[in-house]
Amino acid sequence: MKIFHYLKYFLFHFIGLAALAGITIGGPAVSYMVLAVLVIYILGDALAGDDTSTPEFNHPQILTFQLWLALPLLSAIMFASVWSVCDSDVLGYGALVQQLTGIDVLTARENTAIWHHFSAFIGSGLMIGLIGTITAHELTHRTWDPISMLIGRWLLAFSFDTIFSIEHVYGHHRYVSSKDDPATAPRGRNVYFHILASTVKGNISAWKIEKKRLQRKGYAVFGPRNAVIRGHLMSVLLVAIAYAMGGLVAAGYFLACMLWGKALLEIVNYMEHYGMVRNPETPVQPRHSWNTNKRISSWAMFNLTRHSHHHAQGEVPYQDLKPYPEAPMMISGYLTTIVIAMIPPLWHKLMIPKVLEWDAKYASDEELELIREANANSGIKAFEESVITDNALQAKTA
Repeated sequence: MKIFHYLKYFLFHFIGLAALAGITIGGPAVSYMVLAVLVIYILGDALAGDDTSTPEFNHPQILTFQLWLALPLLSAIMFASVWSVCDSDVLGYGALVQQLTGIDVLTARENTAIWHHFSAFIGSGLMIGLIGTITAHELTHRTWDPISMLIGRWLLAFSFDTIFSIEHVYGHHRYVSSKDDPATAPRGRNVYFHILASTVKGNISAWKIEKKRLQRKGYAVFGPRNAVIRGHLMSVLLVAIAYAMGGLVAAGYFLACMLWGKALLEIVNYMEHYGMVRNPETPVQPRHSWNTNKRISSWAMFNLTRHSHHHAQGEVPYQDLKPYPEAPMMISGYLTTIVIAMIPPLWHKLMIPKVLEWDAKYASDEELELIREANANSGIKAFEESVITDNALQAKTA
C-alpha cells in the first residue's frame, strides 16, 4: 500500500493529460473533457469522502519530481489550446497527432463550433489554475530550492501572477485573516469584487516587498534584479509566443485564458479565509483557515486542501501536512466550493452560518472584538444582527 500513496498524486497528471487530449481532438471532445473534470472533482469529492491518512514517505524526491512535471504538462496543454484557434498547423502538431493516432484533428479543428472553443477556454483556465497555480504554490514555498522556485515562477507566468511567489510567501502568510492581507475577504464582500481588489492590492503589496528587499541589498529598484518586473516579462514572453503562433486572435485568446486562471486563484483565496479575523501581531493558528479533507481534492491538488496546517507551518511539504479534522471546514471540496463561491446568494446562504459558528467556537477574546467591527461593516443583516459574539464574549469572560 505504500506505493499507492505515491501513485495517488498522479491523479493530477491524469487529469492534465485528459485535458490535453480533449483540447487537441476539439469539437464535442473538449466540452466532454470540461464536464469530465467537473464530475471527477465535484462528484468524486461528494462520494469518496475524506482522506485523513498521514503516511510517511521515504522517497520525497519522487513527490518533488511529480511537482516538476507540471511545467511540461501545462506547457503542452496551453500550446494545444492556442493551436486550436490558429489557422496554421503550428510546428506540424496536427499532422503529428494524425500520424500517431489516425485522428484528423486538423479537420476537427476547422469544424469546431464556437461553444466548443468556449469550452476550451474554460478548460484551459481550469488547467492553469489546477496544474499551474496549485503546483506553483507548493514549489514557491521552497525558497531553499532554486529549481523548484524557477519552475514555480514559470508556472505562475501562465496566469500573469509571478508576484504570487513574493506576496503570498512574504505577505499573505504574515497577515492572513487580518485587514492587512489583500487575499483575505472580509465578511459581506462579493467574490467578483474580491478578484479585482485582491489582484490590485496583491500587486501593490508584492512591489512594496520587493522594493524593500532591493533597497536593503543596495540594488536599483528599476533594474534586472527586480523579481516583479522580471516575472511580468515572463508572462509577456508567453503572450508573444502565442502571437507568433496565430497573431492577435491567438494572443488574445491566450491572454483571456491567463486572466481566467488568475481569477481562479483569487476565488480560491476568497474561500480559504472568508470572514475570518486575526490580529496580525499574533501567531497564525490552524483555526485561521478554512480546511477540507475531501479525498479527490486532496489527491489532485497536492494536499492544498489541508490549508489549516499549511498556514500554521508554511514550510512543511505538502505530503507531510496533517488533516486537522477539528479545524473549521469548507462547504465541500475545492472545485465544489469554487462553483458555490461564484454564485453569491448561495455562497452567503451556506457560509453565514459557518462564519457565525467560527465566531462562537474558534475566536479568541481579542478576535471577538474584531468580529464586532467586521459584522458592523459587512452590509449583511445576519452579521449585523448577530448576538453570537455577545454571548460568546460573556461566556469567555465569565
